[in-house]
Amino acid sequence: MTRLPDFIIIGAMKCATSTLHDQLARQPGLFMSTPKEPNFFSDDEQWGRGLDWYGSLFEAVPGDTLCGESSTHYTKLPTYPDTIHRMQETFPRPVKLIYIMRDPIERLISQYIHEWTQRVISEPIDDAIRSHPQLVQYSRYALQIAPYLETFGPEAVLPVFFERLLAAPQEELERVCRFIGYRDRPSWCAKDAQKNASSQRRRSNPVRDAILDAPILAALRRRLIPRSWRARLRRLWVMQDRPTISAPQCRRLRGVLDEDIAQLGDWLGLELSCDNFASIAEQTSPQWRKIVKERVA
Repeated sequence: MTRLPDFIIIGAMKCATSTLHDQLARQPGLFMSTPKEPNFFSDDEQWGRGLDWYGSLFEAVPGDTLCGESSTHYTKLPTYPDTIHRMQETFPRPVKLIYIMRDPIERLISQYIHEWTQRVISEPIDDAIRSHPQLVQYSRYALQIAPYLETFGPEAVLPVFFERLLAAPQEELERVCRFIGYRDRPSWCAKDAQKNASSQRRRSNPVRDAILDAPILAALRRRLIPRSWRARLRRLWVMQDRPTISAPQCRRLRGVLDEDIAQLGDWLGLELSCDNFASIAEQTSPQWRKIVKERVA
């Protein structure tokens, strides 16, 4: 019988899904997939590899070990429209799903930076918002999560706020673990140091990155090339400052996102908007209201 995951972190993109994945992987009796994002149910190419391939990611896991994966493509409508149907087709019973959300505009900016470093987007952020609608769509949390609530029911979906995860990591990790049925007490492992934000804004270049990441060459660079020259070169391929959305574009964004965020807040019993999302999220461990099934339907 093919081993399937007990739970899946389904998104959203740029909301600390990798951090939560890594923290869960550190807990005894918990196993997280490698690769972290198999994207099996979303991407046609991955789905085409078949259930045997997907099951092979978990086949070595002991039967009493909970296992999971994390694929943010699963909440990227309308880019990947077949995800939920494929999940229904595959799982004999509803799988536990974890959905992390953050300030929708901050999430959008973080995605823009990621896409810029991957050379998917080159234009300034205001232009990118107009020409790349996925930047906005992936921040429409009600749109993304409604099909899961309709299909699997709110009891199968745990909402998590990124801001709360940062503010109370141990408490939120325990909440996630209770939801997935983990019986031991988990322990949050603090990172030794956060990555420098500018390092996350380094534009990809396979040849250059291979040279930069080679330990021997790095030592030679430090010995032979003056620091001022190295800093000047880095400025050529690193986004120097976090991009800022213009005031008119922000107003347009709020017009699109506030309606969606208000619907999400209604399902959670919270009054949410783009302006107050971060402050409320930092203080709240969200739960679906009992009437969510009726409201979604």
